Amino acid sequence: MKTIQLLKTAGSIACVAFALNATAQTSGSAPSAASETIGQHVDDGAITTKAKADLLAAKNVKSTHIHVKTHKGVVWLTGSVPSADDKAAAEEVVKGVDGVSSVKNHLKVAAE
Repeated sequence: MKTIQLLKTAGSIACVAFALNATAQTSGSAPSAASETIGQHVDDGAITTKAKADLLAAKNVKSTHIHVKTHKGVVWLTGSVPSADDKAAAEEVVKGVDGVSSVKNHLKVAAE
């Protein structure tokens, strides 16, 4: 039982590290007045990180192939899940994250 909890914790840490790295790589240009502010960019990164961590922790979602991107509070879910139930559950998990204004669920149900 401790091994499972250790694996979940390690997975969550890896997810956070990946999200922070991806956020750092995509912030190459300074925001203009028409684009998002630095605060919005940080908030979007935090939302993405929290959504990924919550998806990993959710027992009713098989989330290994779900990709999460956030822009101005709108979260896009892409990738694949094994069932329609997983697709719906993933959307519900992400809707529960603070700062999410809406979810664009583009997950595909993969045939097993």
